[in-house]
Amino acid sequence: MNILILGSGGREHALAWAVLQNPKCDRLIVAPGNAGIAMIAECAALDIMDGGAVATFAADEAIDFVIIGPEAPLAAGVADRLREAGILTFGPSAAAAQLEASKSFTKQICDAAKAPTAAYGHFTDAASARTHVAKTGAPCVVKADGLAAGKGVIIAMSEPEAVAAINDMFSGAFGGAGAEVVIEEFMEGEEASLFVLCDGTDILSIGSAQDHKRVGEADTGPNTGGMGAYSPAPVLTREIEAKAMNDIIRPCVDEMAARGMPFQGVLYAGLMIKDGQPRLVEYNVRFGDPECQALMMRLGAQALDLMHAAAEGRLKDAQVTWADDHALTVVLAAKGYPGDYAKGSVIKGLETCAEDSFHMVYHAGTTLKDGQITASGGRVLGVTARGTSLQEAATRAYGMVDQIDWPEGFCRRDIGWRAL
Repeated sequence: MNILILGSGGREHALAWAVLQNPKCDRLIVAPGNAGIAMIAECAALDIMDGGAVATFAADEAIDFVIIGPEAPLAAGVADRLREAGILTFGPSAAAAQLEASKSFTKQICDAAKAPTAAYGHFTDAASARTHVAKTGAPCVVKADGLAAGKGVIIAMSEPEAVAAINDMFSGAFGGAGAEVVIEEFMEGEEASLFVLCDGTDILSIGSAQDHKRVGEADTGPNTGGMGAYSPAPVLTREIEAKAMNDIIRPCVDEMAARGMPFQGVLYAGLMIKDGQPRLVEYNVRFGDPECQALMMRLGAQALDLMHAAAEGRLKDAQVTWADDHALTVVLAAKGYPGDYAKGSVIKGLETCAEDSFHMVYHAGTTLKDGQITASGGRVLGVTARGTSLQEAATRAYGMVDQIDWPEGFCRRDIGWRAL
């Protein structure tokens, strides 16, 4: 197969790495890619938000299968345009992508499906949102309704914090994403992520992970896009996973189909788990980043077979073959992230890191300039390792981190701390 992956981050590097393990992949192009992806695959300068341009490119390059990485092109309908052109695509339609693109839409689906989630209110103006907080109190969670690159969520522990978040969102702190706001009850428990492939009808769990959202160790400081992750998540036991599949995922997928917008692609369910009961925090309609890096390290070549089965409607007969292993990803970010940070610093020592089925440095925000790898984003590298235990995976990952010479970068030194 000739395969095209859309995206430029660590998630797409991990997807490319896994796809290339599979002998069914004859040619791989990633658009637009990054400096790390360019070392293992062809990269193409392509506007991935332009469905027509992507469809034309795919036809010109005789692409058999397109995997869409980020949420923005999904919400923009790129998958719809590709399917109209007769190109097999992994990723939901724009209608189905509303499960991530609109928090209020997801809440409506959960209500209809009777899927357990946080109580909420949906607001289109700041005054009514502030009135709601005055009635319900804090702590609460204030969410921009639209896509905000994983950052439009404020956990407000006091009413003044909640009001400040509401005012910020309605004054444009998150652009158009904050034009509407969802305010939820604060759910206590431990959070974990469950990744489920869907083909419109059938569903298949392909693993769990736990992300580390806050920038500081012991989960302190502001939220980020994710400072590290590990898989599997011990809190997501088989029993709890079965409850999540039966009580949350299955009813929601059925409701989407009943509404004429069947979901095909990967559903990333953020779950809050307390006393053995999972409740939905939110859905994403693509692989998480950095969870994808840990997940792909464990899945390897079969990731392509599973995504292909989902795209072709063959999930009923698909199954995952798991090794009894663990994977852990440490994100190296530019100093200052998630605030202001400098770009252009040179990263050295990457050539000393092993690259095999147990070790991989996935690039997220890198560029090749004058023959050197330079930092071009906030989250720059995802240092990932696999082991027979989580401790072994962590030891290997941090061993690689210590080989990388990048004074302008930083990382958390406690990834996996809840499980370890």
